[in-house]
Amino acid sequence: MKQSPDLMIAQAAMAPGKITLDGFLGTDARNLIDILIADNAAVERLGYDHADLAARMEYLRDAGARGLGEYVTVDKMYEVKVDSVRGKLPCPFGDQAFIPKVNTTVRRKKDGLILTYSDLHIHMIREHGFYEGKGCLFRLEPADIVTVLGVPEKNTD
Repeated sequence: MKQSPDLMIAQAAMAPGKITLDGFLGTDARNLIDILIADNAAVERLGYDHADLAARMEYLRDAGARGLGEYVTVDKMYEVKVDSVRGKLPCPFGDQAFIPKVNTTVRRKKDGLILTYSDLHIHMIREHGFYEGKGCLFRLEPADIVTVLGVPEKNTD
């Protein structure tokens, strides 16, 4: 699929050194539109939409925030730690969103699986269906979000 001018601008903003030191695309040489299409298909195969995954990430972040930077138990199944640092990051999609620098680490107690994500991840997943490029240090795989965070099944009634 042909990439729009807006996505070309967003992809340029995702390059290393533009917003973050390492950028958002890692070693992924695909156009942004192709990354978005592939991740959207992966999320659909799992039976969810991007908002479902973002909502679960947000829920665990909010529950973990009461720990004030220390791990707290959430839903008896997770240990969650929320760290924040001063400042905000702009969304590379140019939507004028400036997102606080907040990182959430979730450890699943039964097997020790860990997933770390930021508030910028939550925003980019919910608003743009973007999980970062393959080979990016901070790339989130949709299947890992579902598995580690226990995204509730959708009610199909």
